[in-house]
Amino acid sequence: MDAETLGKMSSSQKDELMRTVQAQVALANMQELLSKVTDKCFKKCISSPGTSLGSSDQKCIAMCMDRYMDSFNLVSKAYSERLRQESGRL
Repeated sequence: MDAETLGKMSSSQKDELMRTVQAQVALANMQELLSKVTDKCFKKCISSPGTSLGSSDQKCIAMCMDRYMDSFNLVSKAYSERLRQESGRL
């Protein structure tokens, strides 16, 4: 979309476009997170891939994913708080 087209949009159209872009960015971030979690936890927990997962492999993957998600949520919360504080200073 070029600047001329963007300039012709109404305020509500710009808001809708912003929401759409934000949703797409959030989806891309979640896909990247899932890909990283899958890769890291597989490498950590599965030493010899086979046709099925043993109970210890399943437990390791579940715990790995839980820790990764907890860490991600903690960092996201701190980042959001930092952005909120910074925007309050402006």
